[in-house]
Amino acid sequence: MPEYLQDHRSLIYWLAGGSVVMLVLGALFAPAIIARIPADYFVREIRVETDSWHILRIVTRIAKNLLGVLLLVAGILMLVLPGQGILTIFAALMLLEFPGKRRLELAIIRQRIVLKAVQWLRQRAGRDPLEMPPTIQPDA
Repeated sequence: MPEYLQDHRSLIYWLAGGSVVMLVLGALFAPAIIARIPADYFVREIRVETDSWHILRIVTRIAKNLLGVLLLVAGILMLVLPGQGILTIFAALMLLEFPGKRRLELAIIRQRIVLKAVQWLRQRAGRDPLEMPPTIQPDA
């Protein structure tokens, strides 16, 4: 095995550097995004924006989705590398727009460990805890 590592030294450096970048991305962006979720996000009615096709709105949506994709990739990598993989994936899903998003968010947030971590991050940021629908209680 040491011979393989010697032969692929640059790959090892890239993986180590990528791991550090993903750790920093997750540590910086995930808590900030989770703190910005409105407390009533999971209990309010979903609204569809149909009248806002201004260029600034389009650019903002593209930027938000690109950041979401970047965080999603970082979160998936953090499942095997150091970092907060699940929380980063959850933060990425909050930014992305895709069909079935709400159902997937609820499936993730109802996991007790995820909800507990999200509520702790919100408390640490001085935000109110997330309100959860009565039918969605964390798994025991």
